[in-house]
Amino acid sequence: MRTKLGAKLLAAVILLLPYLCHGAEDAFTDLLDFHGAPTGADDRSFNIFFDAGAWHGYSLVPEKDVDTGFTGPFIHSLGKGQWVGSYVGRLHLRDADTGRDLALKPDAASGHAAPGYLQRSYSSDELKVTETLFFADSWHALVRIELSAPSLRHIALRTTGRPVVSRRATVSTAGDQVLQRFAGTKTVLTTRLIATGATAQPARLTATEFSLALNETLTVGPDRPTVVNIEQAATYDNDVEHPAPVDVEHAWEANRLRWARYLAPVASVHLAGLPDDEARRMAAKAIVTLIGNWRAARGELLHDGVIPSYSDSNYNGFWAWDSWKHVAALASIAPELARDQMRAMFDYQTANGMVPDCIFLNKADNNARDSKPPLAGWAAWRLFQASGDRDFLATMYDKLVRYHRWWYAERDHDHNGLAEYGATDGTRVAAAWESGMDNAARFDDIEMLRNGPHAWSANQESVDLNTYLYEEKRDLANIAGVLGLVDERQKWLDEAESLKAVVQAQFYDAKLAYFFDRRLHDGALIRIFGPEGWIPLWAGLASSEQARHVAIAMTDPRKFATKMPFPSLAADDPRFSPVKGYWRGTVWIDQAYFAVSGLRRYGFGREADAMALRLVSSAQGLAAQTPFHEVYDPLTGHGLHAPNFSWSAAHFFMLLVDSNQH
Repeated sequence: MRTKLGAKLLAAVILLLPYLCHGAEDAFTDLLDFHGAPTGADDRSFNIFFDAGAWHGYSLVPEKDVDTGFTGPFIHSLGKGQWVGSYVGRLHLRDADTGRDLALKPDAASGHAAPGYLQRSYSSDELKVTETLFFADSWHALVRIELSAPSLRHIALRTTGRPVVSRRATVSTAGDQVLQRFAGTKTVLTTRLIATGATAQPARLTATEFSLALNETLTVGPDRPTVVNIEQAATYDNDVEHPAPVDVEHAWEANRLRWARYLAPVASVHLAGLPDDEARRMAAKAIVTLIGNWRAARGELLHDGVIPSYSDSNYNGFWAWDSWKHVAALASIAPELARDQMRAMFDYQTANGMVPDCIFLNKADNNARDSKPPLAGWAAWRLFQASGDRDFLATMYDKLVRYHRWWYAERDHDHNGLAEYGATDGTRVAAAWESGMDNAARFDDIEMLRNGPHAWSANQESVDLNTYLYEEKRDLANIAGVLGLVDERQKWLDEAESLKAVVQAQFYDAKLAYFFDRRLHDGALIRIFGPEGWIPLWAGLASSEQARHVAIAMTDPRKFATKMPFPSLAADDPRFSPVKGYWRGTVWIDQAYFAVSGLRRYGFGREADAMALRLVSSAQGLAAQTPFHEVYDPLTGHGLHAPNFSWSAAHFFMLLVDSNQH
């Protein structure tokens, strides 16, 4: 499997390389608008460029700004994130032969963003200059300065940056380096100038800027560009982090090859009714969003992972439910990052098997009051399908089994083999969090029941939870099969079939033709139409007849076939709130993806294609530069809540990729 997948990947990379060359001709230029300048230390009102797991990011300067350089950096690991620089990479060039300063003007097409870099270009009568900001790894950002001239020139180069100085942020120099430190942290930002065959002068500070220059002049001519690099390295804990030096000679080439691998799946994206160029730009934007939210292992985050959104200060960690969805998409984009995302969450698996809700740089902030719906097995199996990595399955299998068994040990109040959402602290709010659907209408009347020490259940068995557990039993059976565990494989399949029969019989209302949650004490169904009712189609649990009836509700304009389809509460429910509802009417793209997948699984391909097209066509700005949002208004398609939201990007990507596989 690996050989075939590797050959396909190589072929896709070769096809994409012409589009990933240096310059604004990139096929995926300006997928997002990265222009902006902060008005305060915590300003997140515009997009910020991150890559390679870095915790520091940058932006293009505002479009009317004619000065050279880039905005930043923003350090995401300082508190909830803050800007520590107004700009970096401002250039001051002088003709060493005449002593004349060279005034640069931005080119008409200056200021672009493409997958893996930001770029600006300038020129004068004597000189052409391009600045490309990219990441060599999770510690190092480079501003690659290329200079060329129609005839031989000797150029003296100096560059400046403006750090944010306050009582809590200090700036000093050490030889040719500028050091920024931040009170109460061990974070250090180091800036230096690097040029092959030249040495840097001691760094200088003024009241507002730092200045870096070379001892030697640069010889610039028409044959090939002369290259100088500004390096900014950010360490979270400078006492223990000792990043290896960057190979600046090959860093740019490595960046281009890395991004060619990420973008390889885009070449085959197709969605009926949508121009291929448009579909592929959407898919590429999804990849840029996911990689932009990648954060490397730092502090007490022991492996790399993807945060929900850098645009929201509350999302500065890894969430379990989000993680499984990120893994499913990253499996075909960046499989090693996908593996690390799973490892990061299971690093904090408890002795009894629970995986916590969310984890952070400081583990004191972790939330273990609840878990999240069990999609880890699905994510692991999807990762194997994309990568063929049997060894990773072997390391994860026992952990996945322990997590699966935890649900029955800690969340099955009456021991009937059907689980409930719950909490470790007995609170209703944590139980709702555990469902992932914080304020869903189906949980309005729940009460908490004690199961044991630090184990509580809601008095409600949820159809989505038990369907996820059915799916996971089948995923564990598949994994056991790959690992040669024949008896365990059969055991999981037997458990899945037993659970399937119970869910079909006890959670389906034949009169209303839909799946619902049920109360514990009397088994009464909680007849609220929400996305939980179509999860049995996604997992293949529903009977053909049940699926046919559920599909009718899913494609009913009065319920779920709104302008942007699949709201989180039926549109004819009196509690439907398409803007302020959160889980009471907005469209969540993960649930919409499950809906489309469910329709397709039961043979409703035409309906699935139509709904997929409506999702991508109705989401405002998806084909333009608008970021992926956390949720969408089902009546207008307007994006709501956090922009640059990872699981929205992940599921739009899978929607586009999966549509081409059927």
